[in-house]
Amino acid sequence: MRPKNLEKEEAIRSIALQIIAEEGLENLSMQKLAKAANVSPRTIYIKYDSKEDFLVKLFIDEVLGAYEKAVLETFRSDMDFPEGVKTIWLNTFRYLTGNRHHFALIQHGKASPLLNKAYQKANIRQGHFFAPIHHFLERHIATGAIRNFPFDVHRALLFSPLFDLASEYFDYRERPHQIITEELVLTCCDVMIKGMLN
Repeated sequence: MRPKNLEKEEAIRSIALQIIAEEGLENLSMQKLAKAANVSPRTIYIKYDSKEDFLVKLFIDEVLGAYEKAVLETFRSDMDFPEGVKTIWLNTFRYLTGNRHHFALIQHGKASPLLNKAYQKANIRQGHFFAPIHHFLERHIATGAIRNFPFDVHRALLFSPLFDLASEYFDYRERPHQIITEELVLTCCDVMIKGMLN
């Protein structure tokens, strides 16, 4: 791809993420995106078959890899359970609050079939991404430190409260006083860790 085309592609993706964050996934249309990016809809359809194809590729190419890299920074699967979970939580919170547009796409993707379609389209199996977290949980299940739940249950316990806290963080950005701080997140993390330990 030529540099000018690459710049245009990056602009289209960036504008799409902005529209999703500000107006919601349901309000993103290819016509609206084309107008905001100052290109014709045909330009977008040269590379993408449909809105769904665009969103799946946007999620895989723009969000998933960066999200995984940020969450796993300084994390090791051989950490003890509290240390590992705190690392995951801090990394995730920092990434989500520092990347509002990505957070919005992840949130919308969780509430729609988008993520499953993205994984299927890219032939991504469970454990392909975030493999160190899978190993971390498996190791602590094997030692009896945590209960033997299916991975999806552990993922919900680990990440759902954190996503809700990140959502509250953005709500409070519009208010005079931010209550969702890293200190509060770590305090909540301690509560969650106690609930998961055997």
